[in-house]
Amino acid sequence: MSRITSPKHCVKTILVRPAPGKKTRAIVQVGSLRIPAAIGRTGRTSLKREGDGATPIAAMPLLSGFVRGDRVALPGTALPFRRIRPSMLWCDAPSHPSYNSLVRAPFKPSHEEMRRADELYDICLVLDWNVTSRRRNKGSAIFFHLIRPGYEPTAGCVAIAKRDMLRILPHLRRGTVVRVL
Repeated sequence: MSRITSPKHCVKTILVRPAPGKKTRAIVQVGSLRIPAAIGRTGRTSLKREGDGATPIAAMPLLSGFVRGDRVALPGTALPFRRIRPSMLWCDAPSHPSYNSLVRAPFKPSHEEMRRADELYDICLVLDWNVTSRRRNKGSAIFFHLIRPGYEPTAGCVAIAKRDMLRILPHLRRGTVVRVL
């Protein structure tokens, strides 16, 4: 049985390796634990652009998380979390000053709703891709979130099953690096 080294141990790096045979699948490695994952619909890229559907090949520190508190009870974690409210949106309009950041409804420019009808963002971790140092058109809303049924590809995020996310959350903290290879 694979496990993480210690229940109180904070993981410094999570590796996301491409899975053999399918560009939209990956293996997430947390300590000795290996977890199946989905990545971007166009695979991985080192030249990320807004809307390309690719997961950036990069080392991205975890910044924080969002949770649908009405649906999920989080285990203890050192990672800072915010409860998702209906007014929470994520701006993905490259020309807007709030590009790639949390905004509030009403908001007319292009955005994603954080409080989704499906379960994808019930637990949603923010990766530092183009967040702390934003550049237009370099990609937005690159999250580590929950998987769609059948491990369908993402729009550029990394996604795993809820049971796996709940298992690793106690070992994560702000600054844990998600390294997509």
